[in-house]
Parts: sequence; C-alpha cells; structure tokens
Amino acid sequence: MNFWDFLGSRHQQLLADAFQHASAVFQCMVVATLLGVLIGVVTYRSEWAGNLATLSTSTILTIPALAMIGLLIPIVGLGVPPTVTALTLYGLLPIVRNAIVGLRGVDPALVDAAKGIGMSRPARLLRVELPLAWPPILTGIRVSTQMLMGIAAIAAYASGPGLGNEIFRGIASLGSKNALNQVLAGTLGIIVLALLFDAAYVLLGRLTIPRGIRV
Repeated sequence: MNFWDFLGSRHQQLLADAFQHASAVFQCMVVATLLGVLIGVVTYRSEWAGNLATLSTSTILTIPALAMIGLLIPIVGLGVPPTVTALTLYGLLPIVRNAIVGLRGVDPALVDAAKGIGMSRPARLLRVELPLAWPPILTGIRVSTQMLMGIAAIAAYASGPGLGNEIFRGIASLGSKNALNQVLAGTLGIIVLALLFDAAYVLLGRLTIPRGIRV
C-alpha cells in the first residue's frame, strides 16, 4: 500500500488524532500563556526575580520530554493529565522571558504620562504596559507553540492524545508494510498543524498589533 492509499484508508483516524493533537496544544498554550504573562508581570520590576523566573523555566526545558512524562505518570497517571502538565511546563520559558523583556522595554515616559493623568497601577499595566509588550509576548507564544507541537508527539508514550500515536505505532511495527506510512503520516500531520498555528498567529498579530508598533 502506498502512502496516498494509506491516507485514504485511515483518513478518519488521522483527522481525529490531528484534532486531539491541535486541541491539546491549544489548551496547554492558553494555560501557559496565562501563567507565563502572570509570572512576567510579577517579576519584571525586579532584576533578581526576573532572572529567577527565567532560570526556573529554562531548567524545566532541559528535562528530556520522555523523562518528564515518565516522572509524571506515577503522580498523575496515564493519558491526558501527564500530557497537559508536561506541555504547559515546557511552554512557559519563551512566554515568561518575552513578557519580562517586553514589559521592561516599555518607554518609562509613557508610563509616567499615564500616571500623571491619574491612572492606577493596574490600569497602567492593562492599558499601557501590556499592550506595548504584546508583540514580544506574541513572539514567545509562537515559539512555544512550535516547540509543543513536536513535544506533544511524545505524549503517546503515556497513552496521551494526538498524532504521536501514529508515530509510535509505526515505530513499534517496523518491518510491517504500513510502518513507514504511519510514521510519515504522523510526522507530516504535525508539520501541517504547526504551519497552520503559525499562520493563525501571524493573522492575530496583524489584527491586534497597531501598524506603528509593527513598524
């Protein structure tokens, strides 16, 4: 059976795996974004706190994905819980780092002007600082998403959802007639999803970042 025949015969399963893969990455990115921006907001004013936040999240990223999921299985079990936990932790570093850099890069004169017209600190953060820091934060989100697309495939090791199941089934049955097709289908599916997500982020940036800031 050639690759195109394989896709035709397994397209429903592949589409289901692709949807689960995209859904897992999207949901984990939402959580990672909220946590990462919150950590950035809390730590960016202090040099040591910002460095500690960056060091802590970068340390998490040095743990091999297979080892991370293996360590989580005895704690949270198999399936979705270790997948969500691992992906969320791995997604933090680029968002935290870019949130800190973006917030520190806001022109102090603009913050002082907002303070001068009576804005409270939360109002300055929400209406001045975070909007101006949004471009680097969005870049961090894009980088995290691309990383998680690949890492999510490892979740199949813990019976997690996604296209990694096709890859693992293909590797486990090497030598069979469809082994290579399974690995190729899973890999190409992840690449296509990564490109679609990145295109969505480009569109989001065009819709949410004023042209003057983009320039």
